[in-house]
Amino acid sequence: MSESLALWISAAVLLFWSVGAYNRLVRLRAAVLLAFAAVEVPLREQVELAQSCLPLSANSAGMQEDVLLDDMSSLWSGLGAAANQFAASLAGARAHPLDPDTTAALNAAIGVMQMAWQRMQQDDAHDLAGAALPENLQLQWQQLEARREASTALFNEAINQYNGAIAQFPALLLASLFHFKPARTL
Repeated sequence: MSESLALWISAAVLLFWSVGAYNRLVRLRAAVLLAFAAVEVPLREQVELAQSCLPLSANSAGMQEDVLLDDMSSLWSGLGAAANQFAASLAGARAHPLDPDTTAALNAAIGVMQMAWQRMQQDDAHDLAGAALPENLQLQWQQLEARREASTALFNEAINQYNGAIAQFPALLLASLFHFKPARTL
């Protein structure tokens, strides 16, 4: 009778541990998804800000590629292309925020967008007509950058906790059984 009781107690402990560990992994994954939703807001607003300041000629799809563009038109086209890439990468990451490939693509798109925006700001010194990007847009961008950086830090922390949990030994077995895959930080 004591062997049977020990077996039942061991099975109950294993069952309760499994349920608790699985619930923890699900909670951590939900925290990552929630943190990504917070990151998505300033990212989406950055895309909208960049697209809203584009002149119609840089935003139109009917622009001929063989036409020689002056420096400013080239900068506006670069900003428009970066904004479109950024929007597409954000849509992919929104659909699969835990997928390392979509996160890497989003991270690359963020970098391209930041470079295009900085080029627009730096080229103001050459333009006799004034700043290509008005100060209020630059200020909005800086505020969005600050919000993005803060929410990205929280997202990365949630990712690190999630990745750490699925890499721990006993939970590693459940993670592989239920297909919890490691995610990538921004």
